[in-house]
Amino acid sequence: MSAFRHILVPTDFGESSARALDLALEIAAKFDSKVTVLHAGWVPTQYFAAYSEVLAMPASEIAKEARKELDEAVKAAQKRHARVEGEVVTGDAPERILDFAKEHGVDTIVMGTHGRRGIPRVLLGSVAEKVVRLSPVPVLTVRAAAAPPAA
Repeated sequence: MSAFRHILVPTDFGESSARALDLALEIAAKFDSKVTVLHAGWVPTQYFAAYSEVLAMPASEIAKEARKELDEAVKAAQKRHARVEGEVVTGDAPERILDFAKEHGVDTIVMGTHGRRGIPRVLLGSVAEKVVRLSPVPVLTVRAAAAPPAA
C-alpha cells in the first residue's frame, strides 16, 4: 500500500506554492497518487459588509479570481499528471487545510513556506508552521528558491 495515495497541496499562488506543486506532481507520478490543489483563503464575511464599498474588490470577486487562478494551475498540472483536482475553501487557512485533509483522507501534505522570520512572522503568522504543528499526517514544506548569500 502506498503512503502517497492522496496528496494535498495548499496554494497561495506564490512561488513556494508552485515549487510545492511541482514536487507533489513528481511524487504523484511515481506512486499514481491523487493530488488536490487547495486554495484556502480568507474572504471578508458579513462582519465587513458595512465596509464593502471601501474594499478594493468585493468578496465575490475575490473568490471568483481565486477559482480562476486555481483552475489555471490545475489545468497546467493535469498536463503532467491526470489525477489532479482543485478546491477553493474560505476561512482560516491552517484550519481549513487541516479540516480538508481529515475529511478527504489525505495522507500527505506538500506545501510552500515563505520562510519569514522576526517581526514579519509575528505579524503575519505562518500557515505552514501551524499546519506542521497540528497535522495528523506528514507535511513536506518547500521554500521558494533561496536568494544567493550576500558576499
